[in-house]
Amino acid sequence: MKNIFQELTKRILVLDGAMGTMIQRYNFTEEDYRGKRFADFPYDLKGNNDLLSLTQPKAIQEIHEQYLLAGADIIETNTFSSTSIAMEDYHLQDLVYELNFESVRIAKEVSQKYSSKEKPRFVAGSIGPTNRTASLSPDVNRPAFRAINFETLRIAYKEQVNAMLDAEVDILLVETVFDTLNAKAALFAIEEIKEERNLEIPIMVSGTITDNSGRTLSGQTVEAFLTSISHIPLLSVGFNCALGAKQLEPFLERLAKETDFFTSAHPNAGLPNAFGEYDQTPKEMQEIIEAYLKENLVNIIGGCCGTNPEHIKAIAEVAKKYEPRKIPQLI
Repeated sequence: MKNIFQELTKRILVLDGAMGTMIQRYNFTEEDYRGKRFADFPYDLKGNNDLLSLTQPKAIQEIHEQYLLAGADIIETNTFSSTSIAMEDYHLQDLVYELNFESVRIAKEVSQKYSSKEKPRFVAGSIGPTNRTASLSPDVNRPAFRAINFETLRIAYKEQVNAMLDAEVDILLVETVFDTLNAKAALFAIEEIKEERNLEIPIMVSGTITDNSGRTLSGQTVEAFLTSISHIPLLSVGFNCALGAKQLEPFLERLAKETDFFTSAHPNAGLPNAFGEYDQTPKEMQEIIEAYLKENLVNIIGGCCGTNPEHIKAIAEVAKKYEPRKIPQLI
């Protein structure tokens, strides 16, 4: 497989769209989430999308395939919540290794089917922020309290990443970063594993700007977030989730000016409506994304909440018309 670094110097790469949005189309029941294996499990499992890699693998495969057919160069694994911390809510923390290994295996199998010499495809291991924050208290009456600590996060992320690497994932994507301390625990774990295994693997980091203040949930500006993670040799840094493409644009402009890493963006399909649904059309999103490309802001572009293969197809069509963002040190 060609080196993703080489591909990024030649063209804009397209990331896939939302996994959760696509899973919703299946209208899976509690019984579907359980499958035969967990039919008698004593706790509810509906809503645990990562578990579907074990109980409904064909559906996950189909979703990956639809994004690849739409033009995605990079597909994300169904592992956003596949840490012992997040799986503890479902009493499935003992399944972490299997969840990550199988999710990567499914994605790799599909990506290899669609890869070619001219258009290689890559699998990014999705590493979510967990459902706890190391920097903020969940209790307003106890501001010093923390629901989790750095060491617990480090151990959990290490378990997840080792499983992904055993399944030969191509890229590690630390995404939807709302608390940079959580992300730093993930990056610390990755660096430990790289040393232990004596390997190199591309690392993408994608933060989340929570609103028009231009800050993450833990209060960092674009520049502060970048500074916090730039000690790691990253493939790319970017933003995803929370905002639509239009709202995200000014923050991408600031990021693109400040970093020598490749840049990425996978925004939501606009902002949610009164019913919490995303109704921005592929054409509308394409027009906004084209402004990114004209301004030379990104090297990797895709979609987050509310996006589907139709959005990714529209994005891929416009992305191929533009040159990738130029990085000073590579010119």
